Amino acid sequence: MSEFVRVAGTADVQPGHGIVAEVGGKTLAVFNVDGTFHVIDNTCIHRGGPLGEGEVAGTVVTCPWHGWEFNVTTGECVKNPSAKVTVYQVKIDGADVKALL
Repeated sequence: MSEFVRVAGTADVQPGHGIVAEVGGKTLAVFNVDGTFHVIDNTCIHRGGPLGEGEVAGTVVTCPWHGWEFNVTTGECVKNPSAKVTVYQVKIDGADVKALL
């Protein structure tokens, strides 16, 4: 059964940045886009790069290993929308960012 699980604190992720979080046996990338938080799988589908360590421009994160770009709101690869990473539903609970895992 899925439940909302704390993945980060709101103060842990600065606007325009991402972090990597290990939660419930999953490695997730947590992004802050102008105060709205997004959680996706951290692993790039190309060669496994850490998306949470990538550069963020608007709603797009660039994988630091090979430059693949993903929309953090949809999980879609910018150049090939049929290639996707998993996106998790997010809610803010006080100062906690929670994702439905």
